[in-house]
Amino acid sequence: MRLRHGSARGLRERSTDAERLLWSRLRNRQLLGCKFRRQQPIGPYVVDLVCLEHRLVIKLDGGQHAERQSQDEVRTAFLQKEGNRVLGFWNNQIFGELDSVLDVIYSTLAGSAYPSPNPLPFTWLPGGRGQGERA
Repeated sequence: MRLRHGSARGLRERSTDAERLLWSRLRNRQLLGCKFRRQQPIGPYVVDLVCLEHRLVIKLDGGQHAERQSQDEVRTAFLQKEGNRVLGFWNNQIFGELDSVLDVIYSTLAGSAYPSPNPLPFTWLPGGRGQGERA
């Protein structure tokens, strides 16, 4: 989604329940001492959550993103080209499998003491609705 950077504050104020829940577990350096930001502008986009130090972008999706799949792919390609790794999770995974989601984030951060110049491909946590299909 292309937004002006001034919109980031409004997005933080209108966070989804899934964003608020995951944010509650990542804020204040709770995971490996890493600082996460939410609704952070990167280039022409505003990402859901990001650890700038490790160049890790976390993307949360509900069913409303199905119509914007090609736009999401363009955004992901841009973020990866800029050297970011992108992890994507479905909202229902945040609510039903939060510990597994945190394990994936933890493993990704622990496996990279320094930012990688070769970003990992965009991945969805296995077991989500449709396993790769958009709802």
